[in-house]
Amino acid sequence: MRVLVTGGAGFIGSHTVEALLAAGYQPAVLDNLSRGRRENLPAGIEFYQGDVRDAQTLGRVVEQFQPRAVIHLAAQVDVQTSLGRPDEDMAVNIGGTINLLEACRQYGVDKVVYASSAAVYGDPQYLPVDERHPLRPLSPYGISKHTAEHYLEAYRAVYGVNYVVLRYANVYGPRQDATGEGGVVAIFVDRVRRGQAPVIFGDGEQTRDFIYVRDVAAANLAALRRGDGLVANISTGRATSVSQLYQLFRGLVPAAPPARYAPPRPGDIQHSVLDCRLANKELAWQAAYSLPAGLQDMFMNMKQLNAGKMT
Repeated sequence: MRVLVTGGAGFIGSHTVEALLAAGYQPAVLDNLSRGRRENLPAGIEFYQGDVRDAQTLGRVVEQFQPRAVIHLAAQVDVQTSLGRPDEDMAVNIGGTINLLEACRQYGVDKVVYASSAAVYGDPQYLPVDERHPLRPLSPYGISKHTAEHYLEAYRAVYGVNYVVLRYANVYGPRQDATGEGGVVAIFVDRVRRGQAPVIFGDGEQTRDFIYVRDVAAANLAALRRGDGLVANISTGRATSVSQLYQLFRGLVPAAPPARYAPPRPGDIQHSVLDCRLANKELAWQAAYSLPAGLQDMFMNMKQLNAGKMT
Protein backbone atom coordinates (compact mmCIF):
# COMPACT_ATOMS: atom_id res chain seq x y z
CA MET A 1 0.00 0.00 0.00
CA ARG A 2 1.38 3.39 -1.04
CA VAL A 3 1.33 6.03 1.71
CA LEU A 4 2.47 9.64 1.28
CA VAL A 5 3.82 11.27 4.44
CA THR A 6 3.80 15.07 4.37
CA GLY A 7 6.46 16.48 6.66
CA GLY A 8 8.01 13.02 6.54
CA ALA A 9 11.60 14.22 7.00
CA GLY A 10 10.77 15.82 10.33
CA PHE A 11 10.65 14.54 13.89
CA ILE A 12 7.41 12.54 13.97
CA GLY A 13 7.40 12.06 10.20
CA SER A 14 10.72 10.24 9.98
CA HIS A 15 9.75 7.82 12.74
CA THR A 16 6.45 7.23 10.95
CA VAL A 17 8.27 6.47 7.70
CA GLU A 18 10.46 3.93 9.50
CA ALA A 19 7.38 2.29 11.02
CA LEU A 20 5.67 2.16 7.61
CA LEU A 21 8.67 0.44 6.03
CA ALA A 22 8.90 -2.06 8.89
CA ALA A 23 5.20 -2.89 8.45
CA GLY A 24 5.53 -3.51 4.70
CA TYR A 25 4.00 -0.29 3.38
CA GLN A 26 5.49 1.69 0.47
CA PRO A 27 5.96 5.22 1.80
CA ALA A 28 7.03 8.40 0.04
CA VAL A 29 7.84 11.74 1.64
CA LEU A 30 6.91 15.32 0.81
CA ASP A 31 8.85 17.88 2.85
CA ASN A 32 10.06 21.43 2.30
CA LEU A 33 13.03 20.79 4.66
CA SER A 34 12.32 23.91 6.69
CA ARG A 35 12.54 21.73 9.81
CA GLY A 36 12.98 18.25 8.42
CA ARG A 37 16.30 16.78 7.29
CA ARG A 38 17.06 14.35 4.49
CA GLU A 39 19.43 12.46 6.79
CA ASN A 40 16.47 11.58 9.02
CA LEU A 41 15.15 9.32 6.26
CA PRO A 42 16.13 5.74 5.40
CA ALA A 43 18.24 5.32 2.29
CA GLY A 44 16.31 4.94 -0.94
CA ILE A 45 13.05 6.43 0.27
CA GLU A 46 11.09 8.19 -2.47
CA PHE A 47 11.40 11.89 -1.65
CA TYR A 48 9.73 15.01 -3.04
CA GLN A 49 10.90 18.42 -1.92
CA GLY A 50 7.92 20.73 -1.80
CA ASP A 51 5.66 22.84 0.36
CA VAL A 52 2.02 22.07 1.14
CA ARG A 53 1.27 25.75 0.47
CA ASP A 54 2.16 25.11 -3.19
CA ALA A 55 -1.01 23.50 -4.52
CA GLN A 56 0.44 22.75 -7.97
CA THR A 57 3.50 20.93 -6.63
CA LEU A 58 1.39 19.04 -4.11
CA GLY A 59 -1.04 17.99 -6.82
CA ARG A 60 1.79 16.76 -9.07
CA VAL A 61 3.25 14.68 -6.24
CA VAL A 62 -0.08 13.03 -5.46
CA GLU A 63 -0.73 12.43 -9.15
CA GLN A 64 2.71 10.92 -9.70
CA PHE A 65 2.95 8.76 -6.57
CA GLN A 66 -0.73 7.73 -6.50
CA PRO A 67 -0.97 7.02 -2.76
CA ARG A 68 -3.97 5.23 -1.30
CA ALA A 69 -3.54 7.17 1.94
CA VAL A 70 -1.77 10.28 3.24
CA ILE A 71 -0.39 10.83 6.73
CA HIS A 72 -0.47 14.62 7.00
CA LEU A 73 2.22 15.81 9.40
CA ALA A 74 3.46 18.92 7.57
CA ALA A 75 2.56 21.89 9.78
CA GLN A 76 3.61 25.09 11.47
CA VAL A 77 3.96 23.73 15.02
CA ASP A 78 5.35 26.59 17.11
CA VAL A 79 2.84 28.44 19.30
CA GLN A 80 5.02 31.55 19.56
CA THR A 81 5.39 31.73 15.78
CA SER A 82 1.63 31.48 15.46
CA LEU A 83 1.23 34.43 17.82
CA GLY A 84 3.76 36.55 15.93
CA ARG A 85 2.81 35.41 12.41
CA PRO A 86 -0.78 34.17 12.46
CA ASP A 87 -0.96 34.65 8.69
CA GLU A 88 1.89 32.17 8.16
CA ASP A 89 0.35 29.75 10.63
CA MET A 90 -2.95 29.94 8.76
CA ALA A 91 -1.32 29.51 5.35
CA VAL A 92 0.47 26.31 6.36
CA ASN A 93 -1.98 24.65 8.71
CA ILE A 94 -5.26 25.61 7.06
CA GLY A 95 -4.27 26.47 3.49
CA GLY A 96 -1.85 23.55 3.24
CA THR A 97 -4.49 21.12 4.49
CA ILE A 98 -7.03 22.41 1.97
CA ASN A 99 -4.47 21.99 -0.82
CA LEU A 100 -3.86 18.43 0.29
CA LEU A 101 -7.57 17.61 0.48
CA GLU A 102 -8.11 19.02 -3.00
CA ALA A 103 -5.32 16.82 -4.37
CA CYS A 104 -6.77 13.80 -2.55
CA ARG A 105 -10.22 14.52 -3.98
CA GLN A 106 -8.88 15.00 -7.49
CA TYR A 107 -6.67 11.91 -7.59
CA GLY A 108 -8.77 9.47 -5.61
CA VAL A 109 -6.88 9.15 -2.32
CA ASP A 110 -8.93 7.03 0.06
CA LYS A 111 -7.88 8.35 3.46
CA VAL A 112 -6.04 11.12 5.31
CA VAL A 113 -4.56 10.62 8.77
CA TYR A 114 -4.29 14.12 10.21
CA ALA A 115 -1.94 15.17 13.01
CA SER A 116 -3.83 17.50 15.33
CA SER A 117 -2.90 18.65 18.83
CA ALA A 118 -4.03 18.92 22.43
CA ALA A 119 -3.80 22.69 21.80
CA VAL A 120 -7.32 22.57 20.31
CA TYR A 121 -8.74 22.15 23.83
CA GLY A 122 -7.20 25.23 25.41
CA ASP A 123 -7.20 25.49 29.20
CA PRO A 124 -8.73 22.22 30.47
CA GLN A 125 -12.05 22.46 32.29
CA TYR A 126 -11.59 18.93 33.64
CA LEU A 127 -8.98 16.19 33.61
CA PRO A 128 -8.29 13.93 31.89
CA VAL A 129 -9.40 15.75 28.75
CA ASP A 130 -11.52 13.53 26.51
CA GLU A 131 -12.68 14.17 22.95
CA ARG A 132 -15.99 15.66 24.18
CA HIS A 133 -14.17 18.44 26.01
CA PRO A 134 -15.07 21.97 24.77
CA LEU A 135 -12.70 23.25 22.08
CA ARG A 136 -11.39 26.66 23.13
CA PRO A 137 -7.88 27.03 21.70
CA LEU A 138 -5.80 29.85 23.16
CA SER A 139 -3.44 30.47 20.22
CA PRO A 140 -3.63 30.80 16.44
CA TYR A 141 -1.83 27.44 16.31
CA GLY A 142 -4.63 25.72 18.22
CA ILE A 143 -7.23 27.55 16.12
CA SER A 144 -5.62 26.50 12.84
CA LYS A 145 -5.33 22.85 13.86
CA HIS A 146 -8.99 22.83 14.94
CA THR A 147 -10.14 24.58 11.74
CA ALA A 148 -8.40 21.99 9.57
CA GLU A 149 -10.36 19.29 11.39
CA HIS A 150 -13.59 20.86 10.09
CA TYR A 151 -12.29 20.80 6.51
CA LEU A 152 -11.54 17.09 6.87
CA GLU A 153 -15.08 16.48 8.06
CA ALA A 154 -16.52 18.48 5.16
CA TYR A 155 -14.45 16.71 2.50
CA ARG A 156 -15.55 13.34 3.85
CA ALA A 157 -19.20 14.36 3.80
CA VAL A 158 -19.12 16.00 0.36
CA TYR A 159 -16.40 14.13 -1.57
CA GLY A 160 -15.92 10.85 0.30
CA VAL A 161 -12.29 11.49 1.34
CA ASN A 162 -12.04 9.53 4.56
CA TYR A 163 -10.01 10.69 7.57
CA VAL A 164 -8.83 10.05 11.09
CA VAL A 165 -7.87 12.99 13.31
CA LEU A 166 -5.25 12.25 15.98
CA ARG A 167 -4.84 14.85 18.72
CA TYR A 168 -1.33 14.30 20.04
CA ALA A 169 -0.29 15.02 23.62
CA ASN A 170 3.30 16.21 24.30
CA VAL A 171 5.46 14.13 21.97
CA TYR A 172 9.16 13.57 22.69
CA GLY A 173 11.96 11.45 21.30
CA PRO A 174 15.04 11.34 19.05
CA ARG A 175 15.36 13.98 16.29
CA GLN A 176 13.08 16.46 18.03
CA ASP A 177 14.01 20.10 17.61
CA ALA A 178 14.56 22.16 20.75
CA THR A 179 11.83 24.55 19.58
CA GLY A 180 8.18 23.99 18.87
CA GLU A 181 5.15 22.51 20.51
CA GLY A 182 5.82 19.96 23.25
CA GLY A 183 9.63 20.24 22.99
CA VAL A 184 10.52 20.42 26.70
CA VAL A 185 12.53 17.17 26.62
CA ALA A 186 14.45 18.35 23.57
CA ILE A 187 15.07 21.69 25.30
CA PHE A 188 16.50 19.86 28.32
CA VAL A 189 18.81 17.87 26.02
CA ASP A 190 19.91 20.98 24.15
CA ARG A 191 20.69 22.96 27.30
CA VAL A 192 22.65 20.13 28.93
CA ARG A 193 24.58 19.51 25.71
CA ARG A 194 25.61 23.17 25.80
CA GLY A 195 26.68 22.91 29.42
CA GLN A 196 23.79 25.07 30.61
CA ALA A 197 21.24 24.46 33.34
CA PRO A 198 17.74 23.86 31.97
CA VAL A 199 15.15 26.45 32.95
CA ILE A 200 11.87 25.36 34.51
CA PHE A 201 9.24 28.07 34.49
CA GLY A 202 7.11 28.37 37.62
CA ASP A 203 7.37 25.88 40.48
CA GLY A 204 7.75 22.88 38.21
CA GLU A 205 4.51 21.32 39.40
CA GLN A 206 2.75 21.96 36.10
CA THR A 207 1.89 18.63 34.49
CA ARG A 208 1.89 17.30 30.96
CA ASP A 209 1.12 14.02 29.22
CA PHE A 210 4.40 12.96 27.60
CA ILE A 211 4.15 10.36 24.85
CA TYR A 212 7.06 8.73 23.07
CA VAL A 213 7.40 9.30 19.33
CA ARG A 214 7.49 5.58 18.53
CA ASP A 215 4.05 5.24 20.11
CA VAL A 216 2.80 8.14 18.01
CA ALA A 217 4.16 6.52 14.85
CA ALA A 218 2.36 3.31 15.80
CA ALA A 219 -0.88 5.27 16.24
CA ASN A 220 -0.47 6.80 12.79
CA LEU A 221 -0.22 3.31 11.29
CA ALA A 222 -3.17 2.04 13.32
CA ALA A 223 -5.25 4.91 11.90
CA LEU A 224 -4.55 3.70 8.36
CA ARG A 225 -6.35 0.47 9.11
CA ARG A 226 -9.19 1.54 11.41
CA GLY A 227 -11.23 4.43 12.78
CA ASP A 228 -12.82 5.99 9.68
CA GLY A 229 -14.15 9.43 10.64
CA LEU A 230 -12.63 9.13 14.12
CA VAL A 231 -11.26 11.98 16.23
CA ALA A 232 -9.07 10.56 19.02
CA ASN A 233 -6.49 11.62 21.58
CA ILE A 234 -3.06 10.00 21.34
CA SER A 235 -1.47 9.98 24.77
CA THR A 236 -0.40 7.88 27.72
CA GLY A 237 -3.23 9.12 29.93
CA ARG A 238 -0.67 9.82 32.67
CA ALA A 239 0.31 13.23 34.05
CA THR A 240 3.93 14.00 34.91
CA SER A 241 5.15 17.26 36.41
CA VAL A 242 8.03 19.08 34.72
CA SER A 243 10.09 18.70 37.90
CA GLN A 244 9.46 14.93 37.90
CA LEU A 245 10.44 14.81 34.25
CA TYR A 246 13.78 16.46 34.96
CA GLN A 247 14.43 14.12 37.88
CA LEU A 248 14.00 11.19 35.50
CA PHE A 249 16.25 12.98 33.00
CA ARG A 250 19.02 13.44 35.57
CA GLY A 251 18.73 9.80 36.56
CA LEU A 252 19.77 8.89 33.02
CA VAL A 253 22.28 11.75 32.65
CA PRO A 254 23.96 12.15 36.07
CA ALA A 255 26.20 14.91 34.70
CA ALA A 256 23.17 17.13 34.07
CA PRO A 257 23.16 20.15 36.41
CA PRO A 258 20.25 21.06 38.68
CA ALA A 259 17.54 22.98 36.89
CA ARG A 260 17.15 26.71 37.30
CA TYR A 261 13.67 27.96 38.16
CA ALA A 262 12.23 31.12 36.63
CA PRO A 263 8.92 33.00 36.97
CA PRO A 264 5.97 31.34 35.25
CA ARG A 265 5.23 32.39 31.69
CA PRO A 266 1.93 34.15 31.05
CA GLY A 267 -0.61 31.96 29.31
CA ASP A 268 0.99 28.61 30.14
CA ILE A 269 -1.54 25.92 31.02
CA GLN A 270 -0.97 24.51 34.50
CA HIS A 271 -2.19 20.96 34.00
CA SER A 272 -2.85 18.85 30.93
CA VAL A 273 -3.47 15.12 30.53
CA LEU A 274 -5.51 13.49 27.78
CA ASP A 275 -7.93 10.60 28.00
CA CYS A 276 -6.76 8.03 25.43
CA ARG A 277 -9.40 5.32 25.94
CA LEU A 278 -11.15 6.06 22.65
CA ALA A 279 -7.96 5.39 20.68
CA ASN A 280 -7.34 2.28 22.79
CA LYS A 281 -10.76 0.95 21.79
CA GLU A 282 -11.31 2.15 18.23
CA LEU A 283 -7.74 1.91 16.92
CA ALA A 284 -6.70 -1.13 18.98
CA TRP A 285 -3.71 0.98 19.99
CA GLN A 286 -2.12 1.94 23.28
CA ALA A 287 1.15 3.51 24.34
CA ALA A 288 3.83 0.85 24.77
CA TYR A 289 6.44 3.08 26.43
CA SER A 290 6.36 4.46 29.95
CA LEU A 291 8.12 7.80 30.36
CA PRO A 292 11.26 6.23 31.95
CA ALA A 293 11.42 3.59 29.20
CA GLY A 294 10.87 6.19 26.49
CA LEU A 295 13.61 8.45 27.82
CA GLN A 296 16.03 5.55 28.05
CA ASP A 297 15.26 4.45 24.49
CA MET A 298 15.59 8.05 23.30
CA PHE A 299 19.11 8.42 24.70
CA MET A 300 20.19 5.08 23.29
CA ASN A 301 18.97 6.09 19.83
CA MET A 302 20.35 9.60 19.96
CA LYS A 303 23.82 8.24 20.72
CA GLN A 304 24.37 11.23 22.98
CA LEU A 305 24.80 9.30 26.18
CA ASN A 306 28.33 8.09 26.78
CA ALA A 307 29.22 6.61 30.16
CA GLY A 308 26.49 8.71 31.76
CA LYS A 309 27.53 11.98 30.11
CA MET A 310 25.93 14.01 27.38
CA THR A 311 28.32 14.34 24.44
